[in-house]
Amino acid sequence: MAARKHDDDTIIAALTGRTVTAAAEILGLHPRRVAAHKARLARKGWSPEHDMTKTVPDGFHLKGTSTLYKDGAPVVQWVKTSIDHERQAELIREACQAMSEDLPQVEPRMACNSYLSHLLAAYPIGDAHIGMRAWGEETQGSDWDLAIAERVQCGAMAALVDMAPACEQALIINCGDWFHADNMEGTTSRSGHILDVDGRYAKMIRVGVKVMRQCIESALMKHARVRVCNVIGNHDDTGAIWLSIALSHIYANEPRVTIDTSPAPFMYHEHGKVLIGMHHGHSCKPDRLPGVMATDQAQAWGRTEFRYWYIGHVHHQSVKEYSGVTVESFNTLTAKDAYSAWGGYRAQQNMKCIIHHAEFGEVGRHTVNPNMLKGEVAA
Repeated sequence: MAARKHDDDTIIAALTGRTVTAAAEILGLHPRRVAAHKARLARKGWSPEHDMTKTVPDGFHLKGTSTLYKDGAPVVQWVKTSIDHERQAELIREACQAMSEDLPQVEPRMACNSYLSHLLAAYPIGDAHIGMRAWGEETQGSDWDLAIAERVQCGAMAALVDMAPACEQALIINCGDWFHADNMEGTTSRSGHILDVDGRYAKMIRVGVKVMRQCIESALMKHARVRVCNVIGNHDDTGAIWLSIALSHIYANEPRVTIDTSPAPFMYHEHGKVLIGMHHGHSCKPDRLPGVMATDQAQAWGRTEFRYWYIGHVHHQSVKEYSGVTVESFNTLTAKDAYSAWGGYRAQQNMKCIIHHAEFGEVGRHTVNPNMLKGEVAA
């Protein structure tokens, strides 16, 4: 009997009022396969023999049902659900893939410089929080909004590229929380914290994509090849995913640009004897990261001598050397919001470019801060 694919509605229709064997004949499936479908549907809330006839939406788990009976007949039923985060992320990736297929694509350009093949320029971008709003009088700091974020982030990247040597490779690392909010409500998806946001979600998306494209374009002016890694943060669980997918379509025809579309929480880049790990820092403590790298990248660990973890999340700079790995967190260019101000957080604002030699590891770095960029205008 040839196996055929059926959606849930078709399977439910075949099973309604029939035995598994009878439904199997209608569907053209083996009875064991239909029984497996029936068990799966029960976990989604459909089990007529238990008066359960409503399936939960795709992207949710069934937690349980409560039914009110009167004279032995069901009168009212409550279906309790919880979010299936893995499935929702999968659905978002599928939607982004479909929506991005018709995006305009950048035409390939010839590299026009002589490059230093032994050097890699890494551009770790600490939590950009594009879309965040801050009122300087309240936060005892600087004002911040979408326009300022665009000017400062684009200006910082352009300045750092100008300072960097003509490395053959560039690695742009969005260390997570590129976007300040991940939904229309302006809250964090994990904890539901209410955020100070500037304008509409759609406007935040427009500026966020524009800024990252400008960072890539700046890097292409100096480097032969550019790889972009958008690490998933706690403020943009889904935003990081669709940003990578959208950029991968925009640069599909540009062989000099590689967009990493992996939804994994840990990313890696190998350059000669250098191994760089990338993680936001919200789900794994720094002291556990060396073990994660050694396990995930066992062969690369053996090939390399200089190993680094670059993380964000904490908004302040810290460097700690563990056995075989150095873990570094980075500042952000973004001003303090009200939450940070009230919490007493007072980290510096800056962004860095770190130069790695294929044989000797880190050999130099450059730093810019927002005060150096006053008067800069984003292209």
